[in-house]
Amino acid sequence: MEDATRTPNNFIEEIVAQDLQQGKHASVLTRFPPEPNGYLHIGHAKAILVDFLTAEKFGGQCNLRFDDTNPVKEDTEYVDNIMEDIHWLGCDWGDRLFFASDYFDKLYGYAEQLIQKGLAYVCELTPEQMRAYRGTLTEPGKNSPWRDRPIEESLAEFRAMRDGKYKEGERTLRAKIDMASPNLNMRDPVIYRIMHTSHHRTGDAWCIYPMYDFQHPVSDAIEGITHSICTLEYEDHRPLYDWFLQALDWPNPPHQYEFARLNLAGTVMSKRYLKKLVDDKLVSGWDDPRMPTICGLRRRGYTPQAIRDFCATIGVAKSNSTVEMPVLEHCLRESLKTTTHRRMAVLDPIELVITNYPQGQSEEVEIANNAENPELGSRKVRFSGRVYIEREDFAIVPPPKYKRLSPDKEVRLMGAYIVKCTGYETDEAGQVTRVLCEYDPQSASGQCARKVKGVLHWVDAQTAVDAQVRLYDVLIDDEAEGELEDRLNKHSLQVLEHAKVEAALSDAEPGESFQFIRMGYFCADPDGKPGAPVFNRSVGLKDTWAKQAKK
Repeated sequence: MEDATRTPNNFIEEIVAQDLQQGKHASVLTRFPPEPNGYLHIGHAKAILVDFLTAEKFGGQCNLRFDDTNPVKEDTEYVDNIMEDIHWLGCDWGDRLFFASDYFDKLYGYAEQLIQKGLAYVCELTPEQMRAYRGTLTEPGKNSPWRDRPIEESLAEFRAMRDGKYKEGERTLRAKIDMASPNLNMRDPVIYRIMHTSHHRTGDAWCIYPMYDFQHPVSDAIEGITHSICTLEYEDHRPLYDWFLQALDWPNPPHQYEFARLNLAGTVMSKRYLKKLVDDKLVSGWDDPRMPTICGLRRRGYTPQAIRDFCATIGVAKSNSTVEMPVLEHCLRESLKTTTHRRMAVLDPIELVITNYPQGQSEEVEIANNAENPELGSRKVRFSGRVYIEREDFAIVPPPKYKRLSPDKEVRLMGAYIVKCTGYETDEAGQVTRVLCEYDPQSASGQCARKVKGVLHWVDAQTAVDAQVRLYDVLIDDEAEGELEDRLNKHSLQVLEHAKVEAALSDAEPGESFQFIRMGYFCADPDGKPGAPVFNRSVGLKDTWAKQAKK
């Protein structure tokens, strides 16, 4: 009987299922090959999940292999963070952690094999000359003057490169393929280049390093990878991937399969641009909550389940497209709505004074922690004659259909009493500073059948805690043109310094998420301290994508 859990959900899974059924492979072995030159972003999250979950679905394994062949840009900081991000997403490589640097000796040996077969040569063209010789999309390239250098001479020159006898750029090792190929990647690509830079794992053992297009297929083959899954920008590199393995006579070589990369509106998905944002201090760091990095999303309050659900929602396709931010936000709301405790917070406070409430008295009122999940129970909240409400919840002259507080109108303070506005105070600029009300002592929540249209959240003034709240918008203005700095959304961060939150939020743990009633979902930030919390808005309550999906 067919295992329903292995029913393919996308074209890659169809390929894997067919290969297993036909006996092409006895088991599945995939790999995720990040370069440790930056932090991973949500596009990498999709690739991680495709690699790991495809292997898991078909009872296989997935290697984590760092493509650490460019020591100028790489750092152990990135290695550690990448592993943390992958584990946070719920993926595990077990004992299958590898580095391309593990194979430097073997890769060097395979490069010598290509030279000995007459399929590689040492070239002395400078980088500028090499670009001139390469040709264009419509014109073929020209052969290097060193293309036909004798095998023994190339072998000796390559060993001299290895032994540090040349400066950077003076020599390269190139594959001998076809300078007239319509695919520019096949026009005698560089296999090795000289870099007199210490490597974060091998130190100064090497001064030549393999290029990705050579290292990647050979490392796949060394590890026995069955399905080398990558994004569409590598589609034109696939003939080169196959060429190297064929040239080395690799038995039962792995094959490369490409899927559409994730493009998310309102941000950039290039590590180069993300690094520029960090280096130029245009954001606070790789984990700035506006960044699409996995650590940035985590700090903003995203959950692993939300990202996994998002990747499952957009699916695995063969053509590139851009996904709108509301799709991702919908997945976060779905992840949080039944699991988070609801708390009261007033982001733009004005004071409400109940003039007929007994002087010096206070009491506790009971409020559900999550109306959609009774299992989360309820809590006691202190209530007195002075509370804070949102400034937008009071209007001197209310607009049509306004159901909040205004002169001579009644509302219920959530979980407490019905109050009626009897007046207000303003400053010299005419801004309301205090709202005056009277309460109905017989209108306690749960004990009064009288209904009013408006219900306001509030925070007790006696026990309120001051908090900083950070509101985020998209980082990049997709409508703007010009350089990266010109496209930044100048309103991507708004900091509210004087928000009031209920006492229970005073010592919220960093990373702890809450729904602020009527305001959205918020996450406690590591910048906060006991008694002075900081909260990041993860997402608002309005779900436009859910409405579109229903239509």
